[in-house]
Amino acid sequence: MASTAKRLLMLDDESDYDSRCQQLRQENAALLGDFRRWLKKAGLGETTIRSHCSNLDFYLNHFLLYADTLTAADGICYVGEFLGDWFIHKAMWSNKTTVKANAASIKKFYAFMAERGLVKPEELATLKQQTKDELSDWLGAVERYNNPDVDLFEDAWPI
Repeated sequence: MASTAKRLLMLDDESDYDSRCQQLRQENAALLGDFRRWLKKAGLGETTIRSHCSNLDFYLNHFLLYADTLTAADGICYVGEFLGDWFIHKAMWSNKTTVKANAASIKKFYAFMAERGLVKPEELATLKQQTKDELSDWLGAVERYNNPDVDLFEDAWPI
């Protein structure tokens, strides 16, 4: 799993980073609009659509732009890092339910991306397998992190 530090893109200056983030946020807004329509066409209710889009907004516009400027398509490789670590530590609302909800939202989003030819089918298959294989680890990590009886500095962090 690639660490955030390894992904850090050295840009000329802060304004280059800000400009790139602004550009990606605009691209992400267009993608989320298309994703919203795709979910609606699939028959999902407005509350469910709003939840998926909110989850994806956090993933795309916060996590993927946190230490680097990653596109939505490039982000498919970092879902494990997001759900197994970053989300748990950065989202005060992280718990087992929100980890599962974000995993579902992200899988739906990348299915949408694959259908549009924006990610490869093999990348989607890898993401689905990774989610199946690692979800229990992510849930265990969020449970440990939110448990006041666990000393996170003394207890080994397995992820």
